[in-house]
Amino acid sequence: MKVLVLTGPESSGKSWLAAELQQRFGGVLVDEYVRWFIEQNPRDTTLADIPDIARGQLAWEDEARAQQPSLLILDTHLLSNVLWSQTLFGDCPPWIEQALLARHYDLHLLLSPEHVEWTDDGQRCQPRLSERQAFFEQTLAWLERHAQPVQVLHGDWAERRSLALHAVTRLLDA
Repeated sequence: MKVLVLTGPESSGKSWLAAELQQRFGGVLVDEYVRWFIEQNPRDTTLADIPDIARGQLAWEDEARAQQPSLLILDTHLLSNVLWSQTLFGDCPPWIEQALLARHYDLHLLLSPEHVEWTDDGQRCQPRLSERQAFFEQTLAWLERHAQPVQVLHGDWAERRSLALHAVTRLLDA
């Protein structure tokens, strides 16, 4: 089983690209638990919610891993929980990063916020490119610090799709 993670700032195309990749390569796609959580709890998210969100994301991921697909596509993983918790609340329960580091991921596709428009979907909160760029840099720094396999995707939608298709083809051929 190859495990692919799409990561990066909001409105950079992760969900769209995850669906494109599943359509092209098959496999199992795990959505972003926090979106479901926010829909079920229509209020401001708090630091106290972060453990429940992280446990929910892990449960969805574990359910998909148990199916043993040849390709597991994660629209996000615990790194987003860690970074958003730190961004919004200045803190994050340490067990979340420990749980993230205990798992194996074959490739992270890190989507740049540049050259694509920010879209307000009612859950997003970083309309300024500088905010999304800072989140991108934090994500890249974490992945590099922890020697995680990463490929940055940039450009317009067509370029991102092309780069991702090529990266996943290489991953599956390896």
